Amino acid sequence: MPEQKIDINLPEEVAQGVYSNLAVITHSNTEFILDFVSMMPGLQKGTVRSRVVMTPQNAKRLLNALADNISKFEEQNGVIVENPKGFIPPMVNGGGQA
Repeated sequence: MPEQKIDINLPEEVAQGVYSNLAVITHSNTEFILDFVSMMPGLQKGTVRSRVVMTPQNAKRLLNALADNISKFEEQNGVIVENPKGFIPPMVNGGGQA
């Protein structure tokens, strides 16, 4: 099957990205909601910097693509150490964490 090309526009105001050090993930039977949060160390309050709403099918595609990219990153750069100082972000609104 020939590779499909996708033309993606990246507006200048989006291109700089948003920093996040916590992701809160919630879902219903029709969608996944990913809130990307910025929290200052030592504070119990964070700010949602970006929210992405996806279908369950697209959320699973994201999971697979992220796993593939992490695997490739670790092959080139070594294993990513999780929670190097034992930091566990707080639960927010009963949602899952990433």
